Amino acid sequence: MPEFVVVANRLPVDLVRGSDGEERWQAAPGGLVSALAPALADRQAAWVGWPGVPDAAPEPFADDSLGPDVTLHPVPLDEAEIAAHYEGAANATLWPLYHDLVAAPVFDRDWWATHRAVNRRFAEATAAVASDGATVWVQDYQLQLVPRMLRELRPDLRIGFFLHIPFPPVELFRQLPWRREVVDGLLGADLVGFHTPGGATNFRWLAERLCGADVDDAPIGLRTASGQVHLDGRTTRVGAFPISIDSAAFARRGADPATAERARALRAELGDPTTVLLGVDRLDYTKGIGVRLEAFGELLDAGRLDPATTVLVQVATPSRERVDAYRRTREDVERTVGRINGEHAGIGRPAIHYVHRSLPPDELAALYLAADVALVTPLRDGMNLVAKEYVATRPDDDGDLVLSEFTGAAEELTEARLVNPHDLDGVAAAIADAVAEVGSDASRRRMAALGAQVAEHDVTRWTEAFLGALG
Repeated sequence: MPEFVVVANRLPVDLVRGSDGEERWQAAPGGLVSALAPALADRQAAWVGWPGVPDAAPEPFADDSLGPDVTLHPVPLDEAEIAAHYEGAANATLWPLYHDLVAAPVFDRDWWATHRAVNRRFAEATAAVASDGATVWVQDYQLQLVPRMLRELRPDLRIGFFLHIPFPPVELFRQLPWRREVVDGLLGADLVGFHTPGGATNFRWLAERLCGADVDDAPIGLRTASGQVHLDGRTTRVGAFPISIDSAAFARRGADPATAERARALRAELGDPTTVLLGVDRLDYTKGIGVRLEAFGELLDAGRLDPATTVLVQVATPSRERVDAYRRTREDVERTVGRINGEHAGIGRPAIHYVHRSLPPDELAALYLAADVALVTPLRDGMNLVAKEYVATRPDDDGDLVLSEFTGAAEELTEARLVNPHDLDGVAAAIADAVAEVGSDASRRRMAALGAQVAEHDVTRWTEAFLGALG
């Protein structure tokens, strides 16, 4: 039986059903797989998660791409459970609440009852898989109730939990009707990890006030504001562990002559502009895509940028399109793109090149290399790995990064041009300054500092720090 178990809402592969009814597995989107791959290598391991389609209950199977001894254990969900647990409680209740109420959260009791039941199913599946004394690493906001449920089923396990999105200020979190249940659920873990010290501090305060826990300070994690929470004879350690990327892999891809050749071809396809701006995001209302589009449009309106020499490429990967707020976000973004292009594009020469699909890693690396300035302007983000990917891919300390101060990455990438994404004038000014100064000595010094930080604090360091603290 596995000595190490990852528990996540999704498996690292999705089950895909063709029009002919044939089923096949394909790699799931998102960066969680690459982040956790080092932890799975060379271990007798398992991954517990939903297979990606309703009413599917495949048998456990091996996945050699993650390691020679990794087995995937699907957890089945039906249509109603997906609607209530994932689209409802996770993405219409917790997601907006944890992202500073960028959209209004919906507090639906029926959704939460299903959410609780689904968390219990994940806990039961994990309890059945893990070997005696195994280490279990539970991932993210969809499964915050699992640690307590799993602890009750299997007190022998070593349980860690990591939150991949922001943990909200206490005033916002306390709006959640099931606030104590969530905090108590997380306290079932031996270690709870957040991206930032602020998240760890907020959680400790809530554990003390909502659950009556005793809290003390202790050096845990990669950042300060760590500590221990004592409740009912158990201790849960709490710390900040900022996630990162496989920096060396992105650097190798950026240094590959084939990537450089594709980057040159992309610039030619864009009309060989003097400056290429780039945004890469999931199409999510938290990502601040509209802010950067409006700022770019205003710079064109004012003549501070020339559409004949400066273009913006916006990659907006489809996301949660069955959720109303995401459909409205797509409509707003595409309306803004159309308006700006209608006012500033020439024949065969759009000011904004808009891509609404996922891109393969090699094409994305070429875009990172082709872009003079990356625009990363979320209204709120737990970390944002795009900022780190852009920095790591560029081999010559050139380029520039405009980064929202409301990302976890901003606490590490302090040499970026940090902006308040709610300040349209400030975002526009940062873009204009980046365009004016790209390639300058000052810009190169900033990018060199950013590159050194990302290279040193890579995903392996994150994995080792968390699992080392978990013990």
